[in-house]
Parts: sequence; C-alpha cells; structure tokens
Amino acid sequence: MKVTINPAKPIHPAIFEMVECWLSDTASPVVTEINLDAVEKNRNQFDYTRLQKDGDWTEIDCTEKGGGYAFLRYKVLDSKGNCQKVLFQSNGGGTLTRQSEIGFRINKRAIEIDGKKTIVRILSIESIK
Repeated sequence: MKVTINPAKPIHPAIFEMVECWLSDTASPVVTEINLDAVEKNRNQFDYTRLQKDGDWTEIDCTEKGGGYAFLRYKVLDSKGNCQKVLFQSNGGGTLTRQSEIGFRINKRAIEIDGKKTIVRILSIESIK
C-alpha cells in the first residue's frame, strides 16, 4: 500500500542514525526497515519535544540540556510521492560531522504483533551514499 509523506509529522532524525554503521565499522545500511508507528509511540527513544526546524533542516539537539553542538539532522533533497532522499548529518559534540544521502520509501504493510495482524507504516531504505 502506498502512503503519502506528511510534512506536518516529520520523521525523527534518530531513525537515520540507526541506518548508518558506526564510524569504526564499514558496512551500511545496518537497518533497512523501520516501523514508523512504533517510533511515534516510543517517546523515550524518540523524543519529539526536542525536534525543531532550522531552515531546511529537521534536527534534534543531542546534548543533555540542549544548546550544545551534538546533533542529528536531515534535510529533504528530493521528494516524489512516497519516495524521498535526505541528506542526514550527525555530530557527537566534537569537530567531526558525518553525513550521508539516504533514499527511502514509506509504505504500509501487515505484520503480526502479539498474534494479531496489524497494519503499520514502514520506512524502507532504498539507497545510501
């Protein structure tokens, strides 16, 4: 099933951090599919209260009290229907900022949760560079 991307409900930048491998590793993408419905419900891991827009960027300040240099952010490079490509950047608080282009598609599909067929929104990775 095709799903339209809703700009009023942005994707949390921490999702894209799970796609990349650690700096000391070499194989990406690590995660290729993400349940967006679960992300929106899991407020401890994905805190939407700290999400903000800065021009074209959707970002989250990752410092303990905010106002620091550590961040996760992305901006949309291309959007066609349920397909998007974003430029994702992450910085752990130092001088190194990592970035990658991540292409993905959002669809709905049925999965079994606690023995019950459930329709969920899935973000599927299509490309990474």
